[in-house]
Amino acid sequence: MPAPRRCSSPVNATRLAAALLAAIAVVSCGVAAGGDSASGAPDASAGTPAGPAPSGAPDASGAAEPSDAGDAGDAGPPGRPAGEIVLVDEDLYPDAIDKQREAMFRRMAAALSLDEAAMARVKAIFAGSKIIGQGNPKVTNYPLTRKQCREKRAAAGVVETPHPACGAPFMVPVYDPSAGQTEKDAKVCVDEYEFPDVPCEHPVVWVSSREAQEICAAVGKRLCDAHEWEGACAGAVHAPDVEYAFGRSRKEMKNLHNQDRELVWSYGLAKDHKKCGTTSKKNKGCTSSGFKGCGSNTFPAGSFPECKSPFGAYDLHGNAAEHMNFPMKPAELTSAGGTGQTEMKGSWFIFSTYEAHPDDCRWRAPDWHVTKLMDRNSHANYHLGFRCCKDID
Repeated sequence: MPAPRRCSSPVNATRLAAALLAAIAVVSCGVAAGGDSASGAPDASAGTPAGPAPSGAPDASGAAEPSDAGDAGDAGPPGRPAGEIVLVDEDLYPDAIDKQREAMFRRMAAALSLDEAAMARVKAIFAGSKIIGQGNPKVTNYPLTRKQCREKRAAAGVVETPHPACGAPFMVPVYDPSAGQTEKDAKVCVDEYEFPDVPCEHPVVWVSSREAQEICAAVGKRLCDAHEWEGACAGAVHAPDVEYAFGRSRKEMKNLHNQDRELVWSYGLAKDHKKCGTTSKKNKGCTSSGFKGCGSNTFPAGSFPECKSPFGAYDLHGNAAEHMNFPMKPAELTSAGGTGQTEMKGSWFIFSTYEAHPDDCRWRAPDWHVTKLMDRNSHANYHLGFRCCKDID
C-alpha cells in the first residue's frame, strides 16, 4: 500500500488556486456508457429519482446537448459560487455498477485533477471488490440528483474557497482555536465531502475500513483518526493525549470520553436532523444490510448548505456514516503512520425518521463490528462510507 504523502515543500498558492477553480468549473462532457438510460438522467428503472433530463444530458445517440456552464478556462475569480460546478456526466445514472464506477472515475479525475497513476491505484482497489461504489444501482433510490444539488447550493450562495496549505482541492485545514491556534497552525486537512470528495457527488459506500485506508493512500492522503474527525466536526481538534485514554480497554476509553464530552453538532449546539441529509428512506426490502436489497439512498455530498462544520466540512451528520481509525496507543494513529481499530463516525440518511444512535460530533460508538482497521474482513455496508485526511508538513 502506498504511504500517505506529506507536503515536503510550500505549495504554490497561485497554482493550487487555479487548479481548484478549474475543478469547480468542469463541464459535462456527456460521455454515454453502454446499458445506461437513454436520456442519461435518473429514472425509475435504474432505481434513481425520475425527472426530466437536465441540460447537457446525452440524448439517445449518446451526444451531449450544449451546456451553458462555460469551460474550465473560464473559472472566474477565487471564491466562485459552488452552483457553477457542472460535473462530468452529471446527468448519468447507470444501471450497472461497472458503468457507475467508470462515470464516477471520470468525474473524480476531472474535479480533483488526479493524474493517471493515482487513478490507476484507485481503480485497482475498486476492481478487487464486487460491491464498492455508490450503491447497488438496481435498488438505490437517490432522493436528489447532482444537478438539483448544485442548483440548491447556488440558490443558497455557497462559495468554494481554496486552501493552498492543504495541497489538494476540496480540503479544509483543522486546528484548535481553544488553544489559541489559527489556520496557519494547522497540521492536518480534512476532506470537505465524503469520498470521493467532490461536491454534489454521491458518496462511495460498501467499502471496508481496509479499502478506505488504501483508497485514501492512493490519492496521497490517509484515513482520519477518530479525534480528527470529531474536531473537524466540533470546530476544535484537541491533542491525541487529551482525546484517548491510552493503555485502557476500548470500552473504558469510549466510556471515559463519552461521559463528559462536549455536546455539539457541526451546525450548532441544538440537534436538528433536518439540517442535514437525513430525510431519505431505507428500501422496504432492506432487512439484513444485504447488497441486493439495500439501496444506498444518499444525497449528493454538500446538498445541505447548513450541514457544515465551523471549518467548512459538509455532511458530518447524515448521508453516509464514515469509517475512521481508532488508535489504542500513540503508534496506531494514522497521523503517526500506524493504524488501530475501526470506528464509525456520524450518522446516515434515515435519521430524521429513525435515530439509530447519538450523532453529536464527539460521541464515540460502542464496539460495533470492531476489527483491526486493516483486517481484510473489516465491515462494509450500504450506508457506510469514509473521508480522508492529509498531513501538512
